[in-house]
Amino acid sequence: MTAEDPVEYNLHGINQVQCRPEIGLSFAAALKSFLRQDPDIIMVGEIRDYETSEIAVKASLTGHLVLSTLHTNDAPSTIGRLVDMGVEPYMVATSLILVQAQRLIRTICKNCKMEYKPKPELAKSIGITPELLLRLGLKNIDINNLVFYKGKGCEMCNNEGYKGRTGIFEVMPISEKLKEMIIRKESVLEIRKVARSQGMYTLRESAIRKLLLGITSFEQVTEVTVD
Repeated sequence: MTAEDPVEYNLHGINQVQCRPEIGLSFAAALKSFLRQDPDIIMVGEIRDYETSEIAVKASLTGHLVLSTLHTNDAPSTIGRLVDMGVEPYMVATSLILVQAQRLIRTICKNCKMEYKPKPELAKSIGITPELLLRLGLKNIDINNLVFYKGKGCEMCNNEGYKGRTGIFEVMPISEKLKEMIIRKESVLEIRKVARSQGMYTLRESAIRKLLLGITSFEQVTEVTVD
């Protein structure tokens, strides 16, 4: 079952509800109706207010898998956003399983793709270090012999050098340590630090990995992500 505003795609076999706040059919109202039918999985298009977040959290605590979205800059900021809405930290800690932040980044046109060697200060400016290469699983890449790619521009990409887009992701599983930090109301900065120590790639790191694999350009990394 889904509660959406608007319903952008009709999906076969899924009960989709178009929310209409003007007649009282809000996300929260739809969620309450869903729970009476005891579904296994619920998707809420977006958590926008306390009432929706409260019902979503309570639904997850009673055995339902709840999928939803929030507008934040990165995965760790989701914790602060839910608490700001009024959800108690201990409820956030016990109901969250995983948070994923995602953005789209443009991909280099394969037809006019060309390589070049960046200046050392260029790589340093976005945080490329031997430690980062190891962390990203790119131990075969030599930090002193980096290769970046860009699109020269051709008819196939309308001389833009890009064709298509791909996702960059920041995936944060909520570990026991993170749950304890949420309950203690620790800062987003500290939560991010611990999440990274447990293996989470930031959006910038995910973009850098695609840069070094020749999927996107340096310009896209700096435009789409923030260090």
